[in-house]
Amino acid sequence: MTARGMRTDGDAEDLDVEEVLALVNEDNGHRASGDHTPAPAPQPRGTRKPDRDGPDRRHGDNPDRHHRATPWPEAREIAAHAALKATRAARRAPVSVPLDAALGLTLAAPLTALTDLPSFDTSAMDGWAVAGPGPWAVREEGVLAGQAEPETLTDGEAVRIATGARIPLDTTAVLRSEHGRTDTKGQLHATREIQHGQDIRPRGQECRNGDQLLPVGTLVTPAVLGLAAAAGYDTVTAVPRPRVEVLVLGDELLTEGLPHDGLIRDALGPMLPPWLRALGAEVTAVRRLGDDAKALHKALTKSGADLIVTTGGTAAGPVDHVHPTLERIGAELLVDGVKVRPGHPMLLARIKEDQHLVGLPGNPLAAVSGLLTLAEPLLRTLGARPAPEPYTMPLKDAAHGHPYDTRLIPVVLRGDHAVPLHYQGPAMLRGMAAADAVAVVPPGGARAGQEAELLDLPWATAGIEVCFT
Repeated sequence: MTARGMRTDGDAEDLDVEEVLALVNEDNGHRASGDHTPAPAPQPRGTRKPDRDGPDRRHGDNPDRHHRATPWPEAREIAAHAALKATRAARRAPVSVPLDAALGLTLAAPLTALTDLPSFDTSAMDGWAVAGPGPWAVREEGVLAGQAEPETLTDGEAVRIATGARIPLDTTAVLRSEHGRTDTKGQLHATREIQHGQDIRPRGQECRNGDQLLPVGTLVTPAVLGLAAAAGYDTVTAVPRPRVEVLVLGDELLTEGLPHDGLIRDALGPMLPPWLRALGAEVTAVRRLGDDAKALHKALTKSGADLIVTTGGTAAGPVDHVHPTLERIGAELLVDGVKVRPGHPMLLARIKEDQHLVGLPGNPLAAVSGLLTLAEPLLRTLGARPAPEPYTMPLKDAAHGHPYDTRLIPVVLRGDHAVPLHYQGPAMLRGMAAADAVAVVPPGGARAGQEAELLDLPWATAGIEVCFT
């Protein structure tokens, strides 16, 4: 197709992904601070080298490691900035996507009307199309939606008409079914006064051919899909989904059955792929590597994903291979530990200019913290998705805090309060499974009634970002 809005990806009128990102960022600014001008880019942190004369500081053996961890807000900014740099490096082109596959993507070209809407005068109601003053003689055959142009009406004539049907020429108005009656002679009478043009949707009432309906940077919602279809589109030009590969680490994990003999069920393998899809990613593979340093090295060096997500192996145990493998392949650590609970040992690394790794802790709730802290801003920026509007709610109950770190706790929303949930331990998902959102609790905790920033879960925002298929 060559109509505008159905262009090939190489058409010069399409913006590239970096330009779309710039428009989205200009529109959103830094909402958390209320400032709509971009903040200075955070400085990435270089790869930390182990102290050969003492403990390896990367792995937390040094008691000062916590003090070099990245503050939680800064870690999120670093992740978003890393995605911007990756987009510039990759030069990813927009893609043409069928409407049934475009939900949750971001428009990379304006949605411009390919026709007038409506494209002809239509009836807004079931009733009669009438010409001139009444009473009217009613034609035997009515007019239904989808039929060709009906015969012209003459004064004193009426014809039964359905909602959405094409209006006959010289129609004065549409008389609603409930506002008309027929007498014993078959004459139609109005039971109330009607106005010229009443209940007729004129051609071009909503838009004219060539009008811009939606700008670049618009998130594709179900309503956007409906508008695109009505305006004549079969495809939309959008920012491609970032590709994500999940690597599940740990020899202790079972994929089925009950825990036994020191083995536990893998909670992250089933949870991460749909969560990442809900964040706008295309999950290309889920690989279970166990605690195998060689397998991890091979997976990292062979992957073509935009983002690799690992589970576990980010601490300092005897089989925690993530840090040594990243150093071996020359990756740059941008975030090595975050001042947040749970999830302190999470990390973000740049493997290539256009490829990153988010290392999640192995405990399930700590891994969720890593998703919210590092994966969400990185994937949102790669996909050029608009930043969520920050909001706060008062806490129903006091929330205990860490002395120095931010805490992320699951909450349910009840009326005008957020209610903290129990089961907040790093290995627990019971609270998160019931949660509507996650509250950001500052160091030191929050008292009952204190306003707390809330992070929506991707399936709790009217379902727009949930792309599980």
